Amino acid sequence: MLVNFRSILNKAYHNNNAVGSFNVYNYETFKGVVEAGTETDVPVILAFGEKYLQNMTLETAYALARSLGGESPAPVCLHLDHCSDLNTVFRAIRAGFGSVMYDGSALPFEENLKNTKLVCQIAHACGVSVEAELGCLAAGEHSHEGLVSDVEAYTEPDLAQRFVEATQVDALAVSIGTVHGMYKAKPCLRLDILESIKELLPIPLVLHGGSGLAGQDILSCMERGIAKINVNTEISLYAVEQTASLLAGKKPHFSELSLSQIDAVKDIVKQYIAFFSKQKSG
Repeated sequence: MLVNFRSILNKAYHNNNAVGSFNVYNYETFKGVVEAGTETDVPVILAFGEKYLQNMTLETAYALARSLGGESPAPVCLHLDHCSDLNTVFRAIRAGFGSVMYDGSALPFEENLKNTKLVCQIAHACGVSVEAELGCLAAGEHSHEGLVSDVEAYTEPDLAQRFVEATQVDALAVSIGTVHGMYKAKPCLRLDILESIKELLPIPLVLHGGSGLAGQDILSCMERGIAKINVNTEISLYAVEQTASLLAGKKPHFSELSLSQIDAVKDIVKQYIAFFSKQKSG
């Protein structure tokens, strides 16, 4: 069933769990993520990023989500991920997306706040949830989000409180030491910053850069308010590796290749679901 992400995030937040937000951009990724949610009976978020508009339109993404996710007994949310263009955000709302992420993190604070407040007013009137971001993540290896030139900037707790109170955003993505892509070295997470933000904010927090993050790090973040974790790169790398292995052994029919890729996506997503669903006492 297709849902708004507010209800599933709030439930995860109060249970010290997290909902997985997995990037989708073709039939195989949509199908693999939905099947993983269905087989585990756990909510999943289909994260369709602005940059994947080269793969399909917003309307096509919604049609796929409605066709596949609408038949699933587990909650499925179609989410617009990392979008800095207001017109695209509003088009996604009209197309039927259950939540949108307006990413104004590269803008001056006041401009980000102003734009996010406008998005929240329009989205909430349409029954759509909103995620925003404060701070900036650096780019790791194999990153398909952000730029190599991105410089890490931690989220400031006091600014986060002011931002959330002014915008009424439903979830806030924070920067505490994760990166887009795979980690080049062991990450140094600023759990102290995350803890301070949780103490000030009564809403679910979002962690971008979940690929390759150690299980204990994931659990530590969940204990400190993270209720949505984004995963992209690791799914892509694994699916490509499995595809290359299959092609090295034989020349399958194109339809068989697609089925193999669906299974690859599902395998990784189910592994992350297992971690994100672990209940901890915070």
